[in-house]
Amino acid sequence: MESESFESPLLNKQEEASSFTSGLILSTSVVVAGSFSYGCAMSYSSPAQSKIMEELGLSFSFFTSVMTLGGMITAAFSGKISALVGRRQTMWISDVCCIFGWLAVAYAHDILLLNIGRLFLGFGVGLISYVVPVYIAEITPKTFRGGFSYSNQLLQCLGISLMFFIGIFFHWRTLALLSAIPSASQVICLFFIPESPRWLAMYGRDQELEVTLKRLRGENSGILEEAAEIRETVEISRKESRSGIRDLFHIGNAHSLIIGLGLMLLQQFCGSAAISAYAARIFDKAGFPSDVGTTILAVILIPQSIVVMLTVDRWGRRPLLMISSIGMCICSFLIGLSYYLQKHGEFQKLCSVMLIVGLVGYVSSFGIGLGGLPWVIMSEVFPLNVKITAGSLVTMSNWFFNWIIIYSFNFMIQWSASGTYFIFCGVSLVTIVFIWTLVPETKGRTLEEIQASLVRLS
Repeated sequence: MESESFESPLLNKQEEASSFTSGLILSTSVVVAGSFSYGCAMSYSSPAQSKIMEELGLSFSFFTSVMTLGGMITAAFSGKISALVGRRQTMWISDVCCIFGWLAVAYAHDILLLNIGRLFLGFGVGLISYVVPVYIAEITPKTFRGGFSYSNQLLQCLGISLMFFIGIFFHWRTLALLSAIPSASQVICLFFIPESPRWLAMYGRDQELEVTLKRLRGENSGILEEAAEIRETVEISRKESRSGIRDLFHIGNAHSLIIGLGLMLLQQFCGSAAISAYAARIFDKAGFPSDVGTTILAVILIPQSIVVMLTVDRWGRRPLLMISSIGMCICSFLIGLSYYLQKHGEFQKLCSVMLIVGLVGYVSSFGIGLGGLPWVIMSEVFPLNVKITAGSLVTMSNWFFNWIIIYSFNFMIQWSASGTYFIFCGVSLVTIVFIWTLVPETKGRTLEEIQASLVRLS
């Protein structure tokens, strides 16, 4: 007995190490190509805005926001689609939509085709925003789940950075064609990764479930216990599930629903999407060279995302979310103050410094927490019997809130640039309180353990 007690910690460490396999890395790398495409789509409008307006004379608020409308539409059905056809097939559908969208934008010679292309991009990334974090959460062992899930945000940031950087050098049509490459690559690479183990269990494909777990955990790993746990959880959820939407609004899921919807609302209403979509205009409005400003943002996005990806399973979700919200609150205030002082003709040089410090700090703060962790937490807090409905609702809500900010930002900045960022500062302050009081720590816990603890709190 004593020998067993001394050996068990060593065995646990060996088991955890064996879970970090080439199959897991390959699967995650392939699916986050969709996240890269998402980042490109979100920030494409920033470098392309002025050139498209010159050539085609379109209303840019509508062009930028029409993608979010498309995302909202497919997000409403994303859970059902991924449940019916599987996670991999859903990503194939999203790739087809994205490729068509980018080609339509690249070859558009009128406003109608340009907006249709942007709408199809929204269809594609709306599916991506749901299925990628869910797939990663379902294939990853709890020890590494936070870091692997955060790779979704890392690749989004890489896509945003790429658009900020190469948008300076390429024509907007060429930029659209280059942006289609990640989706085209993923279409091929998806053939080489397995379906989600939990999805296979939902359809009783037990043999494929065990083969998939072997690929993900390693040939020499013991997967029987994990396979049995997944089957048991799926079976319990199937018995408990009756009507989807009715189950979602059951009192037992209230805490999870508040967390999911609250984080998505606050993530968008703090103004994050506006900076991705309108970075060049924000710098121009403040009299700062937009090429220099967007290049600086491009440079700092990737290192901070890598740091978070490597530390999220060590530090936990809550501390990073708190640091992120506090940083965004301070930096939004600095941006608002720089606009306010500039409007009154005071401290012009200081205003430029304050603006770039505020924007760099804001983007860095957003990236270390609120940028990716709401999606990680969303994939963790809902039980399987409502995961489809909840995931669709939360993702659709995120896109709806995103559309409100992107569509209204141009009008807000014309009303008052300083007032806009003081409002974002206030939302960030509310976010700090929300996280402190309602969001639990999910680090190092299985999905089943998280769901059990939330039911007790509800």
